[in-house]
Amino acid sequence: MFYLKNHGALIYAASDAIAVPHGFSTRAGGVSTLDHVATMNFTVTTGDSEANVAENYRIFLSALGLEPASRVSAHQIHSARVRYVTEADRGRVSDDCDGFVTDRPGVTLVVKTADCVPILLADADAGVIAAVHAGWRGPVGGIAPNAVSEMLRLGASLENICIAIGACIHDCCFEVQSDFVDAVTAARGEVFAEAHIRRKGSARYADLVSMNCALLAEAGIAPSQIDIAADCTCCAPFLYHSHRATQGKRGTMAAVIGIV
Repeated sequence: MFYLKNHGALIYAASDAIAVPHGFSTRAGGVSTLDHVATMNFTVTTGDSEANVAENYRIFLSALGLEPASRVSAHQIHSARVRYVTEADRGRVSDDCDGFVTDRPGVTLVVKTADCVPILLADADAGVIAAVHAGWRGPVGGIAPNAVSEMLRLGASLENICIAIGACIHDCCFEVQSDFVDAVTAARGEVFAEAHIRRKGSARYADLVSMNCALLAEAGIAPSQIDIAADCTCCAPFLYHSHRATQGKRGTMAAVIGIV
């Protein structure tokens, strides 16, 4: 089950399915002051300062009991690539992936979203974790099952992997055009596209969450192993940063997970 937690002014979401330190940020509890990024924001690309972003990371990760300097993140290129990282990657920003996996304590994995799907995975017994950013190219490319495969390679057990899918845009708001439908159909077939893209009058709406869950099921993950946040970021831009709701004038949230 997902729940919101308070730590001073900080508000973040967590899942009781994940038994290691983790969290999904909201807009609340940071030091950013520009209207469109206030107050908890993790990007400098929309006008916020590096100092504010660094302090936001300090606030958020410290509340989770994680070391801010331990974080590993990416520029995120809407790929399906998941990289294995170690202590040597702490503090680095990758430019060639959209997800991370590690079995090393003291390494914090970070993915950033503002409507895309943040997914955190953990086998607490094996000490293996992963974090992925799944827009729509990532899901149809199989980024979530790729993360599972990498976790298994590191010694995780399929039946012990627990997954939390954080707040993201849902099919109530994610209207798509024919080029999206064509791309999903080309990548995964017509049956897959029809199962996850519904019609409402002349419009079509895509369900990124169900796409990810379907591909995880193909990888052997049972529905009972997946916890899904109910909130749609586009429906609640007062609490979450949403690219679609603000037409691109927004900040960015972070989903983080680490082993201590």
